Amino acid sequence: MLHLLALSGVLLISFSAVFVRLAAVSPVTVTFFRAAYAIPPLAIVWFMQRADDHRVRRDRLVALASGLVLAADLNVWHESIGLVGAGLGTVIPNVQVVFVAIAAWLFHGERPSLRRYGTIVFVVAGVVLASGLARDDAYGSNPVAGVALGVVAGLCYAAYILVFRAATQSHAPPSGPLLGATIGMLAGALVCIPLDAHFTWTPSVAAHAWLALLALVSQVVGWLLIARAMPKLPAIETSIMLLGQPVFAVIWGRMLFAERLSPLQWAGCVLVLIGVGTLRTGE
Repeated sequence: MLHLLALSGVLLISFSAVFVRLAAVSPVTVTFFRAAYAIPPLAIVWFMQRADDHRVRRDRLVALASGLVLAADLNVWHESIGLVGAGLGTVIPNVQVVFVAIAAWLFHGERPSLRRYGTIVFVVAGVVLASGLARDDAYGSNPVAGVALGVVAGLCYAAYILVFRAATQSHAPPSGPLLGATIGMLAGALVCIPLDAHFTWTPSVAAHAWLALLALVSQVVGWLLIARAMPKLPAIETSIMLLGQPVFAVIWGRMLFAERLSPLQWAGCVLVLIGVGTLRTGE
């Protein structure tokens, strides 16, 4: 049952990039409305579980801080999707695993093994190939910039994971920390509005519909399912299942948007997925 919950959550969040493309609004607009639409249902779920939420003030503040980092991650990621597509745009940020490993070494003294050094090189090579090497057959309006932004999104996502993990040490119901992070994400989006020349308070009705689906499907249901299952499953199993997100995203990009990656970009995707999977299963 737990495996089904986690896999269902991964399947749902894999549609995030699809909804972003269909909404066709600016990066900060997506982040703002994703948070705005997600907060009410998350608040309802948290209110129903509030008796079991025994987090201290520090944990609540850390959850809010993680949302600020997540806002930065999503703003960069949404820009990347516009440049390189839904599929490849979701694969590249998974280099966050490399950044998490580096942070664990720098701040916790967890020195990477020789195998992990090799895996990091493997992933970096995949990222370089995924950029298309400036070839004419590379998919995307600006694949080099799109992949570069994807790497930056991966760095921000790694920071979010580390901060959010610190906010969930009390093992409170996942709705509490997730609600706090989403409120922080809304605040982060508000701060970034002046940096987005194309931000709009009034997207089209169709855009609102896609943004509402993004919030409900990915931010609320998808992450609640994953957050509920993760603490009760072995780390290796949950890590492997999370790797399904970029795999599904590539499939949706191909099926829904006819995203035709070049052979070099496909090779880069495969290298990134294999490298990230190897790094995760080795943890």
